[in-house]
Amino acid sequence: MVAPELRRSTSLVGRAAELETCGELLEAVRTGKSRVLTLRGDPGVGKSALLDHLTSQATDCQVFRVVGVQSEMELVFAGLHQLCTPMLDRVDTLPDPQRNALKAAFGLCEGPAPKPFLIGLAVLGLLAETSTERPVLCVVDDFQWLDRASAQTLGFVARRLAAEPVGLVFGTRGLTAELAGIPELPLRPLSYEFARVLLDSALTGAMDVRVRDQIVAETGGNPLALLEWVRSATPHGLAGGFGLLTVSALSNRIEEGFRLQLAAMPAYTQRLLRLAAADPSGDAALVWRAATALGIPFHAATSAVESGLAEFAARVWFRHPLLRSAVYRSASVPERHDIHVALAEATDPELDPDRRAWHRAQATTAPDEDVAAELERSATRAQARGGPAAAAAFLERAALLSADDSRRGERLLAAGQANLQAGNYDAALRLLANVEAEPLDPLQQATADLLHGQVAFASGMSRSAPPLLLRAATRLQQFDIDQAREIYLTAWIAAFFAGNPVSGGGLPEVSYAARELLPRSDLPGKPELVLDALSSMVVDGLAAAAPAMRVAVELFAHADNSADEVLRWSWFAHPVAIALWDHDAWRSILERYVESIRAAGALDMMPIALSSLATVKAWSGDFVATTALMAESDAICQATGAPALALPSILLACFRGDRAVAQLLVQPVIDDARATGNSCTLIWAQWVMAVLHNGLGQYRQTMDVTRSATESTGHYVLAHWPLPEVVEAACRTGDTNLANKALALLEESVRPGSTEAGLGLLARSRALVSGGDAADALYREAIDRLGRTCLRPELARAHLLYGEWLRRAGRRVDARAELRTAYAMLTAMDMGAFAERTRRELLAIGERVRQLGTDQADPLTAQETLIAQLARDGRTNPEIGAQLFISARTVEWHLHKVFAKLGIASRRELADALPAAD
Repeated sequence: MVAPELRRSTSLVGRAAELETCGELLEAVRTGKSRVLTLRGDPGVGKSALLDHLTSQATDCQVFRVVGVQSEMELVFAGLHQLCTPMLDRVDTLPDPQRNALKAAFGLCEGPAPKPFLIGLAVLGLLAETSTERPVLCVVDDFQWLDRASAQTLGFVARRLAAEPVGLVFGTRGLTAELAGIPELPLRPLSYEFARVLLDSALTGAMDVRVRDQIVAETGGNPLALLEWVRSATPHGLAGGFGLLTVSALSNRIEEGFRLQLAAMPAYTQRLLRLAAADPSGDAALVWRAATALGIPFHAATSAVESGLAEFAARVWFRHPLLRSAVYRSASVPERHDIHVALAEATDPELDPDRRAWHRAQATTAPDEDVAAELERSATRAQARGGPAAAAAFLERAALLSADDSRRGERLLAAGQANLQAGNYDAALRLLANVEAEPLDPLQQATADLLHGQVAFASGMSRSAPPLLLRAATRLQQFDIDQAREIYLTAWIAAFFAGNPVSGGGLPEVSYAARELLPRSDLPGKPELVLDALSSMVVDGLAAAAPAMRVAVELFAHADNSADEVLRWSWFAHPVAIALWDHDAWRSILERYVESIRAAGALDMMPIALSSLATVKAWSGDFVATTALMAESDAICQATGAPALALPSILLACFRGDRAVAQLLVQPVIDDARATGNSCTLIWAQWVMAVLHNGLGQYRQTMDVTRSATESTGHYVLAHWPLPEVVEAACRTGDTNLANKALALLEESVRPGSTEAGLGLLARSRALVSGGDAADALYREAIDRLGRTCLRPELARAHLLYGEWLRRAGRRVDARAELRTAYAMLTAMDMGAFAERTRRELLAIGERVRQLGTDQADPLTAQETLIAQLARDGRTNPEIGAQLFISARTVEWHLHKVFAKLGIASRRELADALPAAD
C-alpha cells in the first residue's frame, strides 16, 4: 500500500484547473450534494498527487481510501473490503437482504451467493447512512487494478448516488467499462514551462540549461518522471546530463528510477522491501512473520523509512504504486519463489485461505495437484461470495497447475463458465480455444459446445448461437435429458430472435430435433409441455399445434407455479401466448415473470422482460404504466452500465404519433437488427412504424416499411403483427390484391387461437375490404370483440374507422357518435396522430373540436412517476430504493419534488393526485 504522507509533493504545478474542479466537488459534498469524478491519466501524471490534495482539504469530511493492487485482482471484493471495513459497525442498519449480501460477500456469514446488485445497494446504503453524521469522501486510486467484483460494485454505486452528501473520486490509467458514463477529468502531461518550473523546484543546485531542457523533453512533462529522475540521478548526470535514462515506455523509465534508489539500500533492506511488495494487503504483522522465517533482521526497515521509500507501522506503505511494482519486479525468480513460500506459510489457513492459496500458486511453476486443488477450493468460496470473475481467475490458474490432463480440461471449462457468469465473454472464448487442445470425454465436449453457444447467445444473440446450442443439446441428451430439454428451449428462443436464415440452427431444425427427444414421459413436466408447444407450432402448424399451445399458456398465465418454475420456464411460454393472440395471457405471464426476477435478483434478463411488458401495456393504451416500466428498465441499465433498450421509447413515440422522435430512434435499432440477423426486431420495427404512418395518414410510407410483411410467414410469432396495418394502408391506396393477401394471412394466424383480440382485429380488417351491410356488421363485430379485450388503442381505432366509413356512406349522425367516442378514447390515451385524424373527420361533419394540448406545465419525469406510483401503492422508501437501485434518502428527495409538482403535501394524497392504473 502507498502512504500519502510519504509521497514527495509535486506542489501541483500547472494544475490550477484540476484543483478548481476538485475544490468544486468538495464544496458540493459539504453542502449536501453527491458528486462523482474520474481522474484519468498515464502513470506518474499526477493522479495520486491530486487525490492526496483532495483528501488533505477534506478535514471536515469522513475520508475513506482504497488503493488497487494488480496482484490482488484475483481476490474477490478485496478493494471493497478496504473501503467498507471502517463502516461495518453500521451494517445492521441495512435492510436484511442487503445486510446479508454484504456479509456473505465479505465472508462474515454463510448463505447463498449474494446478488451483485444487492451488494451494490448495501454499499450505497452504508455510505448514505455514514453520511448522516458528516459528509463522506471516498477516494479510489489505481482503479484499474481493483478486483472485478469491487470495480463493478463501485461503478454501480457511483451511478446511483443522488441525494447523499457523498463524493466518490476514482484515479485510473484508462477507460474501463465499470466507469462508463461517470464524469471524467483527464490529466495530461505538464506543458514545457510548468515542467521546467517543477524540475527547478526539485533541484538543489544549478543545472546547465541544455541539460534541463533535455530532461524535460525526455520525460515528456510527466511530473513523477521528473521528480524521480532528480532523486535517482548521479552527480555526473546532474552536472552534465550524462546517465540520462534510456528512451523507453514512461512507466518503465519511472520504475527504473525507483530501482536505482532501491539498489542504494543494504541487501537485507532490499529483501524486506521485496517481501513487503509481494503481499498486497499491507499487513505488517504478516510481513514480519515472513521476514523472520527468511532471516531478515528487524532493523532492515530503518534505511527504507529514512530514505522515504516506505513506512513500516501498523501497515506497510510505499511512496507510490509504481515503486511497489518496481521493487517486486527487481526480485529474481528464485527469490520470488522463496518470498511467496514464506508469505504462504505465514498466512493463517483458517482466517485467510484464499490469500494463502494465491501465494502458494505464485510460488509454484510446475504442475502441482495439491496447489491446484487448493485454488479450486478458493474458486468455490469466491463463487459463494458472489465473485465469478475471481473464481474464473483461480480456476484458470488451477488448470495451469493441474497434473492430471482430464482435470485440466474440466477446470478450464469451469473457468469459462465462471467468465460467462461474470460477463467476460472474450475470456470465456479464449479458454474455450484452450479447451480444444485438451483430451475431452463426450460429456466435456458437449459442455464445451454448450458454453460456446451460451457465450454467443449472451453476447448479442448472434446467428452462431442456435446451431451451437442445438449441437450441445443433441450431445447432452444421452447424459442428462432434462438439461438437454432446457438447452433445446434456449436454442429455440435464440433461433426465434435470429430468424430463419441461421445455417443449421433455424427454428425448423431446432423444432424437429426437439420433437425427436426421447424418452417422452407419461406425465410431462412444464418444460416438456412448453417445448412441445413451441416445436409443434413450427413442425405441425398453428392450427394443429393450438391445443398444445393453449395447455402451455394456461400453465404459466393462470396455474399455480413455484417461484423457480416461473423464473426458469415462463419466459419460454410467452411467445406461445403471442402466437395465439392471447393478450391477457401474455400480460399475465410477463407480469409473473417480472415479479419472479425482482424477487430473485436475477436482473440480467430484467430489461428485456420489462421491455416486453411495456409493449403489452402500451398496446393496452396504458402509457403511464409503460413510462414507469421504462423508468425501471433505465434504472437497471444505468446501474449496470448496460445500454438502455430503445424499443419502448420507439413504441410510445409511434403510438403517440411523434414522427421526429420515432424516426430518430428507430433507425439505429433497425441497423443493429440487420447486422445481428435479429428478424424479430425487424418485424417489430415494421409494425410500430406502420402504426405511426397510419396514424398520420401516410399510407404510402406504411406500404414502404411493410414491404416484406406478407412474405414473413416463416416467423411463427410476430409475422402477423403488421398485417392489420398493411390491410388498412392497402385499402387506402387502392391495392386490393395486397389487402386481400394480408387479410388471408391474418385469418390464418388468428383462427387457431380464436381469441377476442385476434378475431376483433380480423373483423376490423375484413370490414375495410367489404362494403354495404357486410362492412357495417363487421365494424360492429370488431367493436364488440375488441371491447372485451385490453387493447384500447385497437378499439379506439375501430371506432375511428367505422366513423370514417359511416361519414363516407352519408350517415353523418351515426358517424358523429363513433368519431366522438374514438376522439375521447384517443385523447385520453394521448394517441396524438390518430386523435388529430379523428378531429379532422369531426370537422368535416361540422363538429367543432379543440386541438390537443397539454395542461400540465411541469409534468413528472418517468422516474418520478414510477416512484410516486410505488409510494401510492404502499411501498416504503427502502423498498422503492431496492427496486430502483437508489438509496432511501434519494427516494425521499424525489418524493418531495413529486409533491411540489402535484401540489400535495403527503403520500396519503397520492392516490387522488395520480391517474388510476387501467
